Amino acid sequence: MGTSGMDPDGRSFLGDSVNDTNPEDDSVVSNDFSTSLGALILSLVFVLGVPGNLFIVWSILARIRRRSVTTLLILNLACADGFIMALTIFFIVYLAKQTWVFGHPMCKCLFYLCNANMYASIFLITLMSVHRMVVMLWPQRLSQRITRKTVRWVILGMWGLVMVISVPSLVFRDVREDSDEKNKTRLVCAPEHSLARYVRFQYALESVCGFILPYAVIITSYVLILRRLRQTKFRRKVRSEKLILAIVVTFGLFWLPYHVVNMIQVAAEWYPMDSPTREILDHIQKSSRAVTSAFAFISSCANPILYTFAGKSYIKRNGFAFMAKLFEGTSDQAGNKKSRMKGKNSSGQNAESVNTSTQNGTAEVS
Repeated sequence: MGTSGMDPDGRSFLGDSVNDTNPEDDSVVSNDFSTSLGALILSLVFVLGVPGNLFIVWSILARIRRRSVTTLLILNLACADGFIMALTIFFIVYLAKQTWVFGHPMCKCLFYLCNANMYASIFLITLMSVHRMVVMLWPQRLSQRITRKTVRWVILGMWGLVMVISVPSLVFRDVREDSDEKNKTRLVCAPEHSLARYVRFQYALESVCGFILPYAVIITSYVLILRRLRQTKFRRKVRSEKLILAIVVTFGLFWLPYHVVNMIQVAAEWYPMDSPTREILDHIQKSSRAVTSAFAFISSCANPILYTFAGKSYIKRNGFAFMAKLFEGTSDQAGNKKSRMKGKNSSGQNAESVNTSTQNGTAEVS
């Protein structure tokens, strides 16, 4: 970020020394309270998130033979979340020491991987929502064409896109020295933007592609899903929609502060260097960046908790297999499907058969 206003001695109002070649002279690790709180949040996230997501991956790979489309998406989401949770140990050390000790390559790679996993998480959640919409609105047409093979190719393409649009975090990130008001020098892994437009480009790209556009698709999908649910009497479908909706809402709540700070940072770049408004905006984003970034990590450990609550009815009967039972969904209904269809065909209730097909198509996570 650009500097805030300068006093006559050539120091910023926030107390950091001026670097004429690098306007981003105020470090997010210069705030003791923010970094301490961020380190505490990340420690809790690491303890809960790593085993929780590993358990989800194990449940799907070891316990489920026939994986539905939703299950494949949840598996990828758990892998992305689990991987980013494993990286938190580096950021805990960074915030605790308030200096970067892992070198230049790790600085670039770790933040690149975090950025990539941020995109992957929201894109996977978006795919879940779009898939639910398709099988709800067109159960007899498009839903039959959405095979697991097709979904695998879509997921592979998504990961390729994620790796490409995360490149700015790899390019505009490096280790530099930073001095505080006590002339104490620390190493910080921070963005390095030579021009203001690069700041606007990177953080606007993150928020638009990683939050605003995906959420617009998600909201549209769920509006159509809810409209469809009101038109059918098979209310058992609502349970799977509620689970995915809970994932969507949880992700949004935890990532919204991060993207608000991004927009504040982008807005600050439109003001002159000596503008009081810019100084205020700079102060807000620099003092809150560590906390909002750590807060965003919580979303990656929240999903295992959501799944546990959703599958609590299976825990007593299935023990550690309860998560697999939750994700299997349609396997419990497979035996009853034929009997339902026979009964309805014999009585000539064709319209109800169509609705039953809709139910089975949408109950992958029941």
